[in-house]
Amino acid sequence: MRFERVPMPDGVGARPRDGRGYPVPAITPWRDGQPQFALTDHGRSANCALERRCSVCGEFMERGPVWRVVGAAESTAIAEAVAAGRPYRNLAPTMEGPGHRACMLYASMVCPYLARPNARRRVTADGPADGLTAAAVRGAARGGTGAVVGFGDYEYAVTAERVLFRFLDVVEFLPHESAEEHLAELRAELARAAGAQGR
Repeated sequence: MRFERVPMPDGVGARPRDGRGYPVPAITPWRDGQPQFALTDHGRSANCALERRCSVCGEFMERGPVWRVVGAAESTAIAEAVAAGRPYRNLAPTMEGPGHRACMLYASMVCPYLARPNARRRVTADGPADGLTAAAVRGAARGGTGAVVGFGDYEYAVTAERVLFRFLDVVEFLPHESAEEHLAELRAELARAAGAQGR
C-alpha cells in the first residue's frame, strides 16, 4: 500500500518530511540534511523517554498504555504468552521506544521494513551487530508475523551509548502478516481521537 493512501495522525502530519514526502519519526537522526530512517538518534530517543513523548510523532503520551511495533520473534513470544495466560515482559531490552496507538498503527503500515515480512533494511546501524542491533543490519529481513502491541507501562534506561526500553503487561495484541490488515483499526482510532477532540 502506498504511504500517501494511509490516513495520517495529526501529530505525524506535523513532522518534517523527506524528499519523497515520508514523515520523519521523532527519534530519527539527520545527516547532511537527509533523515537516516534505519537509525535511532540517542539524544532524540532519550528526550522522548525522559519526557514521555511518542517516538513517532514526538508529542506527549498521557499516562496509561503505550504501543510499539514488534517483529516476528517477539510477536511469537507475545502470542504464546497471551495464549497461555502468562504475563509478558521483554527481558532483553530493546532500543525501540513506545508511542501512541494511532502512531504505531500508522508506522506499521508506512515503514516498508515494518509493513512486510520480506522487506529488508537498506541501511545498516553503526557498529557491530548484537542482540539489540541485529534487526538494524543492512539486508536483515523482518520475517514472519509482526504485530502492533499495547503495553500497560514501560521502563527505560539512558546509558552513554543507548536508550533501552522494557515493556510489561500486554493490553492489546494485533498481529499481522502484512500491516495493511490494520487499516480499518487505524481509521477507527483516528475517528475516536477526532470525536474526543470535538467534545
